[in-house]
Amino acid sequence: MDDVIAQEIQRELEQHTILIYGKGTRTAPQCGFTVETMEFFDQLGYPYEVINVLEQPAKREALTKMTNWPTLPKVFINTQFYGDTDVLGPMRTKGELQPLLEQAFQTKA
Repeated sequence: MDDVIAQEIQRELEQHTILIYGKGTRTAPQCGFTVETMEFFDQLGYPYEVINVLEQPAKREALTKMTNWPTLPKVFINTQFYGDTDVLGPMRTKGELQPLLEQAFQTKA
């Protein structure tokens, strides 16, 4: 992974408690799965950021290698990778997600 791209990703992760690397932006999503992920976090009421990696193929490739997760979106909470709503949905159902988010936002406060 290119050091410049790796450093950029690390900065982005440190700046946002919930970060979604997806297709499109918050105002112009370009993928149903990105929309689904945004709606998921909207329902939870926590702030998040979306970064469009469609326009950044090198970053998209770096994220795929870094996470070993081939698809978008890629969700990070408190700099840790969690996959997408296929992973987060069951965590929410089991009651595991809410404490994780509460702790993540306490840490950033």
